[in-house]
Amino acid sequence: MQIKSHDINTIKIAEVVSDEAIIKSAQDGLDLLGNIYYQGFDKIIVYEENITPEFFDLKTKIAGDILQKFSNYRVSLAIVGNFEKYPGKSIRDFIFESNKTRHINFTETLEEALERLGR
Repeated sequence: MQIKSHDINTIKIAEVVSDEAIIKSAQDGLDLLGNIYYQGFDKIIVYEENITPEFFDLKTKIAGDILQKFSNYRVSLAIVGNFEKYPGKSIRDFIFESNKTRHINFTETLEEALERLGR
């Protein structure tokens, strides 16, 4: 796992880059959050392929458990990826509602994630 730093408008954003899944459970999400927060970052970008596919099946409640941790610690998150491959109205509604709050963001590109988190 590699962490790339982006500084936008005095906001430190961590881009997490990995060749493997790094978030497979709520505990993995909390560990990543603690690690990044300890390093002084304000916000985090993670790629969809680095998160277990079960995250996108809302019935598993993994997404809710993980995202609740980010909300509790007030650390904004952007997940970058192609979410069209996850069927179902519930996941699409979840992504739409998350993007409205701007605390949890689902974006298609790194540039879009940086723009949303850099505000």
